[in-house]
Amino acid sequence: MSDSKFSRRQIVAAAGAVPLAAGATRALAQQAKGTPLAGDFALPDPPGERMRWAVVGLGNFAVGEVIPGIRQSRHARMTAFVSGSPAKQADLGARYGVERFYNYADFDRIADDPEIDCVYIVLPVGLHAEYTIRALRAGKHVLCEKPMASTSAECEAMIAAATAANRQLGVAYRIHFEPTNLRAKQLIEAGELGDLRFISCDHGFNANPDWPPHVWRLQKDLAGGGSMYDIGIYGLNTSLMMIGDDGPAEVSATYSYPKDDPRFREVEGGIDFRLRTRKGLTISGSSSYCWSPYISSQRYMGSQASLFMKPATTYDENHIVLEGNGPQRTIGAGDPWGQFAAQIDAFSLAARANRAHRTPGEMGLRDIRIIEAMYRSADSGGATLAL
Repeated sequence: MSDSKFSRRQIVAAAGAVPLAAGATRALAQQAKGTPLAGDFALPDPPGERMRWAVVGLGNFAVGEVIPGIRQSRHARMTAFVSGSPAKQADLGARYGVERFYNYADFDRIADDPEIDCVYIVLPVGLHAEYTIRALRAGKHVLCEKPMASTSAECEAMIAAATAANRQLGVAYRIHFEPTNLRAKQLIEAGELGDLRFISCDHGFNANPDWPPHVWRLQKDLAGGGSMYDIGIYGLNTSLMMIGDDGPAEVSATYSYPKDDPRFREVEGGIDFRLRTRKGLTISGSSSYCWSPYISSQRYMGSQASLFMKPATTYDENHIVLEGNGPQRTIGAGDPWGQFAAQIDAFSLAARANRAHRTPGEMGLRDIRIIEAMYRSADSGGATLAL
């Protein structure tokens, strides 16, 4: 056979040129009869019934992760972009069929746009509170990137605005929708580790002040805080996710970065912390802007086995190593890229029913209060503070 390739149209045309016997025609007709679907299929909503989303901020994360997540979702569709770059809006609008554009000055006009139900805030942290509150006052449900805001006072104002508007407010803690972390939580809750005794979490990377996506992270007004706000919060939030209703009781922390590093004139470059829960479990963690390569690890130690994840909270390659209680096992749990679509779908359904999202504003407030306590502890030489 030659190596030449044929198109589907050519193959179909060639097949159609061959006469079929009457019996063969009847056989094909019998095979083509439809049959009812068996099972419960999670079919996507028709386009006209999907929740309509505006994406606020068109930076790297929005373009690379958020927009593809919305495109992959079953219950959402993009209808608007908010950006200070008309050229970027036009380019992305043409690519994704979005025609409704707003800038930051006329943002409040979304109140009059019936083609927007939900708003995803993908701006630097220092802008989260302002645009979340404006979107809520415009009558829209809001999913805000983590960390929720620069201060706990801002978080409280955001929650109050959601209550006043009778709209839902969620924080985009995507790990709560990531299949490998959900599998780890299932193993812990099923008692695979025995009694959970200790959690450690380490997250960090080497901040590059010359790379645009890192520049704002080193500026207090835009970043809110340092490494703990940006990357360490993954370890904190994910660890608390795994322990259910056992909440934090006290925390201590110390700074851990070169104080003469010019990158950290405005924000902390690293922090080590120790958190104790109400039931006496210890969570030991570290966060840094001084590490290379990128680190994302979580370890859960139990009385019978331990569970280690490295990487633990990335976009595309998380896995579990289960040690003890039998041979070591490596466990995968599905495509991590689906975490973005799953998060969008969960919030879309919550907004449609006007009920609380899995990761609500109150969770974001809790985490910022803990991080603020970490900074107070580190400022006082590592004192243990009640939460």
